[in-house]
Amino acid sequence: MPGASQPSQPEWRQPSADHPEQAAKPLHIRLIGPMQLWSQRVDPGPALLPRVRKTRAVLAILALAAPRAVARDTITGLLWSTREREQARASLRQSVHELQELAQRLGIDLLRTERHHLQLNRDHVWIDVHDRAPPHQDSVTPASRDGRLLEDLLGLDPAFDAWMRTEAARHEPHAASPEASPASPRPQPRRGIWLAVAPLRAQPGTPEEGLAVGLADDITNALARFRWINLIATGSIAALAQEPRGETERWRALGLDFLLEGAIQSAGGRLRITMRLLDMRVAGGAAIIWSARFDRPADDLLALQDEIAAETVAQLDPELLLHESRRASAGNVEDATAYDLMLRAIPAIYRLEEAEYRAAGDLLASAAERAPESGTVRAWWACWHAFLVGQGWAPDAAAAMRRAGELADRAVALDPGCARALSVAGYVRSFVLHHSIEDTIGLHERALAVNPNLPFAWAVSALALSYAGDHDGAIQRARQAKRLSPFDPHSFFFDNTLMVPLLMQHKFADVVTIGRASIGLNPALSSTYKGVLSALGHLGRMTDAQPMRARLLTLEPSFTLRQAAERSPLRQVQDLHTYIEGLRRAGLPEG
Repeated sequence: MPGASQPSQPEWRQPSADHPEQAAKPLHIRLIGPMQLWSQRVDPGPALLPRVRKTRAVLAILALAAPRAVARDTITGLLWSTREREQARASLRQSVHELQELAQRLGIDLLRTERHHLQLNRDHVWIDVHDRAPPHQDSVTPASRDGRLLEDLLGLDPAFDAWMRTEAARHEPHAASPEASPASPRPQPRRGIWLAVAPLRAQPGTPEEGLAVGLADDITNALARFRWINLIATGSIAALAQEPRGETERWRALGLDFLLEGAIQSAGGRLRITMRLLDMRVAGGAAIIWSARFDRPADDLLALQDEIAAETVAQLDPELLLHESRRASAGNVEDATAYDLMLRAIPAIYRLEEAEYRAAGDLLASAAERAPESGTVRAWWACWHAFLVGQGWAPDAAAAMRRAGELADRAVALDPGCARALSVAGYVRSFVLHHSIEDTIGLHERALAVNPNLPFAWAVSALALSYAGDHDGAIQRARQAKRLSPFDPHSFFFDNTLMVPLLMQHKFADVVTIGRASIGLNPALSSTYKGVLSALGHLGRMTDAQPMRARLLTLEPSFTLRQAAERSPLRQVQDLHTYIEGLRRAGLPEG
């Protein structure tokens, strides 16, 4: 506006004889407090800040990672987590174009762009969080020494907010001051666990060394998409590399619950990557609670990095849930938090033993009362109601179905960026409420965009596709769930998911084989017997069908062909006929 005063220029914009490295760099970026850009080449300084907030965030991500490159998929996953991949990439290209226009104004080489990666050129940029002793104390504005990391960029995307929490652990002023330890104490505890990913060990000076750094970053960013996992930045762990793990004051200050570490070895054109998860709370030293080994050809390191990160994260989530559930179950219910009550209930949802299952419903009800703002609790409670209906245990099935829908909708309303809540909502609408397929597919697609490493999301989206008649697509998604976490404690559910489209494609022998394996892992899931029994009916294997029918009717004594037809979510007439006719041939009563 005419007559308006120009924003005051901070003193640290001026070249300092005490800090020639600052004076030599034409662009200055401040990330602590509100983000700011300054240059000695262009006036006024504040006008340099990109107009679009997500473009600012792209620059901030690259600045925090500098001088390392950042995968484009990592950036889109942080800033456009709910969009389709191509849409997200197009948005990122627009942001890169805006930053390149800025560089052109300044006459500097700001970005190094490659097909899969972006990198900030540190030769021309001074960054407050990296160049720690910027200008002389007397010339630093208060805001440049105080404040929260990127405090004006909160709320851009749930994944970005989670990522910023991990970066704040090492970059905010309390962690960056000369008096503070590089591994400053974490913020006040929140719900969930605290975990850090250590840089993987690799031979210095080899391509594997770059892979080790990139893989640790990708795993950390992927884990940040799980609502109940809080991350401490990898840099905080790297700063303690020369100290005995978990034994020094700086290690203890981190307050870690878990540490993920690993190593990379190379031989004969192949890579072996070993990972292990340590529980850091065990007296007398860390305890290994999970480990995995990945053997891959070394011909495409970037693809390998994406693949290993995805599989590691997908396998960690259920292992951590079960481990924490055992810990929570050892405590007193009266003193338990909502988070602990939820953890105590989760194993019972998958074990499907009726008395324990009903008790889990009471735990989730108490958890929801103690944490009315938690979408995650309501998502698990909605899932509990859905399985209650599926097992035939609901005394009033219609009421249970309505309650499942209410809880699922509330979970999404409370946390629209939670992939598990979105997946459960889609599952409830398709399996329980039999909504139109358009109501459910969109939820599943959004869940997969938010967290593509959640096997449950792939499994229930496979069911939705099969209900709609897209059996080829369903098979691909069910197998993706299994590929991400082949030894998942709940893989019987993934097997059960795969049976549905195979049955509709008349691959009856495959259904029987997969179903028997699923029953071996969990003999309590009644829907598995239904699929196997229908397949046996079509195969004419009445001798094999008899014990399956008997077991099914033990689990659900009142289950009949009429109930099967009423409760089936299959949309295509021919698919429903295939399912019911197989059950009829196998001797299920008409009802």
